[in-house]
Formats: sequence, C-alpha cells, structure tokens
Amino acid sequence: MRFFENVAKRIFNDEGIPILEGHVAYSPEEAMTISSEMHVPVVIKAQVLTGGRGKAGGVKFADNPGEALKIADEILGMEIKGEKVKHLLIEEKANILNEFFVSVSIDRGARRPVIIASKEGGVEIENLAKTNPEKIIKYYPNPLIEFLPYEAREVARKMGVSSDLISPIGDMIWKLYNVFEKYDADTAEINPLVLTDDGLIAADAKLVVENDSLFRHQDLVERMHYKKKAVDFVQLDGDIAVIGNGAGLTLTAMDMIKLNGGEPATFLDIGGGASEQIINQALNLVLNYEPVKVVFLNVLGGITKADDVARGVIKALENVERDVPMVIRLTGTNEEEGQRLLEEAGISYETSMEKAALKAVEICNEIKAKG
Repeated sequence: MRFFENVAKRIFNDEGIPILEGHVAYSPEEAMTISSEMHVPVVIKAQVLTGGRGKAGGVKFADNPGEALKIADEILGMEIKGEKVKHLLIEEKANILNEFFVSVSIDRGARRPVIIASKEGGVEIENLAKTNPEKIIKYYPNPLIEFLPYEAREVARKMGVSSDLISPIGDMIWKLYNVFEKYDADTAEINPLVLTDDGLIAADAKLVVENDSLFRHQDLVERMHYKKKAVDFVQLDGDIAVIGNGAGLTLTAMDMIKLNGGEPATFLDIGGGASEQIINQALNLVLNYEPVKVVFLNVLGGITKADDVARGVIKALENVERDVPMVIRLTGTNEEEGQRLLEEAGISYETSMEKAALKAVEICNEIKAKG
C-alpha cells in the first residue's frame, strides 16, 4: 500500500525525521485559510500516488493567501498520469541550500534491503542514474543483524558530502532505515532531503508498505486527517466581502448588501465565539481575495467580545498588503471598549447594520466608478 506524502511525512516525523510545517486542504478555500494562518510563502503540492507531479504542474508556490486560492483551484481536479487530484499539501516554503537523495527498498535480485543515496537529489534523479551512475551509492545492510549508525555514516561518506554533513546525513539514513524495518516497507524514500538554514529536512516522502503486513499497521491506514477549518468561507461572484459572527447574522448582512444594490463576494462566518486570532485570520482571507473591493464586517457581540474584534481588526490592518476599504458594524458585549480601540486606531465604525451595509455599497460603487 502506497501512502500519500502528507501521511508518509507524519510517519517519518514520528521517527525523528524533520519535516516542514504543513496541512492538508480539500478545497481552494481551505488552502487559502491554511496559507493565511501560516503567514509565510507556501508550496502547494498535489497529493497523488504517482510520480512526476512536479513536471505535470502539480507543485507550485504561493506568496500570499490570494495566490494560494488561485493555485489550489488550478491543481485540484487536474489529472496526473491518470490520477485525479482530490487534496493538497500546503507547506512552508523552504530556503533550500542543497538537495540529496536517500532511499531504502528491496532489491529483489539480491533478496535483501538496499540503501540508495546520492548527493544530487530532486526531480532529475532518474536521469542521473542513467547519465552518471557512479554518483548513485548502493549499500546492502545485513537484514539479520541490526543496522548501526556508523554504517549509515559510511553511506554518507561514500556519497561525497562535506565532512560536516556526514554525521547529520548519516543520522537521516539510519532513521529512514528504521522506518523501513518498523513498518514492513517495500520502499521508504526522501527525495529531496534538503539542507536549509535550519538543518536537514525531508522535503518529500514516499512510503510503500507491504500489503500482507497491513494487519500489523492499521494505524497507518487511518492517518489521513486534515486541519479543521476555523472559519466557514464561501466564494461568491460579487465584490463586497461579508463577514459575520454567526450564519444568520452573516446571511442577513448579505441580504442588506443585495437590498442596497451591491453583490457579496464572500460568505464568511467566524462563529459565535470568535477570538482576536480568528478575526485576524478572517480579515486576512478576504483582504487577500482579489475580487474584494470593500469589506463589510458585521458583528453583534454576544459570546464574541467587541474588544477582541477590534484588536483583531487592528492587527490585520497592520500587516495587510492590499488597500481595501473596510466598513465595520460593531455592537454588543464590551462594545464601548471595542469602539474606543477602533477610534484610537483611526478606524471608523457604525452601530447600525443598515447604515453600515449602505455605506459599504456606496464605497464600492465609488471605487467602480473611478475604474
């Protein structure tokens, strides 16, 4: 049984092999949410059980949540060697200094495990095996005795890496072999194993487990989980982003926008107990969604506290790259403190939803009139 990269990486990480921060997305909106939460450029990877996804356009980079949304929409649903992409891995983009290749598999002819390694990793490893086979190192551990760390370091030395990398790369090889043995694998592979400013990291992971041994590893089959969404985000065809704390309040705000001649660009429900962090995340989502010309934030504080909303708004506006007008309706629990914080930050607000909705539509119309 072959496992998706995101599952293989979690298994590798459990065995001490460092990986990049990453989360699974099943929709463009989830990809955008994850990118917004991570606050860094990301790589978006199609999760398929076949090779060659990079050359097929299944691996791309995004500098902000808006780009993540577009790229995820492009990759989801595409076919790579006949396999349809149904989910994505969103990872932090690494600053790669060097790439290596490390794999453990079964040599059927020799009837024993083989470690294959090279100091040149990445998408061209297959071509390297054909054009410069001497750069591919093979080592056959004895399957009847324990594979020791010094043997792994010897493999690293034969790869021709610099002396300061022999020990850390040897450690990665030793841990990968342990994964191979522990999970009855046919193949355990890292390509590329990358050197970054933070050390060695598995930038990709491949794990194929012998089917007949799966009864011993049922936990592996059940590990396809993804990060739960903190907000409910739906793309629409308009240009006014609508955010509310509760589905009913959000829908009412959308109705008010429509009543005044505007068109909602989003339905974004932050829930009844939204924190400062969730407010900030929600605003980052819509502010990075390119069709949005105006943001309408409609909050009637109950469990959600108006001062938390105000702090989230202020924090989001400090870091935003796009200049998008925002209309805020803020009343309810701790409204005086919340309104004071907005005033001190120079951010205007309304207490009437009707007035706020009308104002959002008017501002949007002015922007469109200016072209």
